[in-house]
Amino acid sequence: MSKKVVEVKTLKVGKYVILGGEASKITSLTTSSPGKHGAAKARLEAVGIFDNQKRSIVKPVDTKVDIPIIDKRVGQVLAIMGSEVQVMDMESYETFELPMPDDLKDQISEGIELEYIVALGKMKIMRTK
Repeated sequence: MSKKVVEVKTLKVGKYVILGGEASKITSLTTSSPGKHGAAKARLEAVGIFDNQKRSIVKPVDTKVDIPIIDKRVGQVLAIMGSEVQVMDMESYETFELPMPDDLKDQISEGIELEYIVALGKMKIMRTK
């Protein structure tokens, strides 16, 4: 599991964070000003990359959170097997199967190149080239 630790105040909308053990993309981030005896708080809402679950947390801005190391790679489609796509990585030439995303069904065909991401040991097709 490749991840690193940062403070909540350094996060931005559109970046990634690990919430509930899942890599998630931040959709909104609001901070409240500190009170008389308290610290400033941040409310963070994010959507999971792999499961599309909405997650939110409220933490002090100086709290440390994990962020995933997202590896973007290029692969070539070797075969389409129903709802699965057999992909060969263009750098290491290893082959593996990934689920076909519903929004890219009409764009994916054998022989084309596509971009996929690897995060926390999971893989997902992002777009075609």
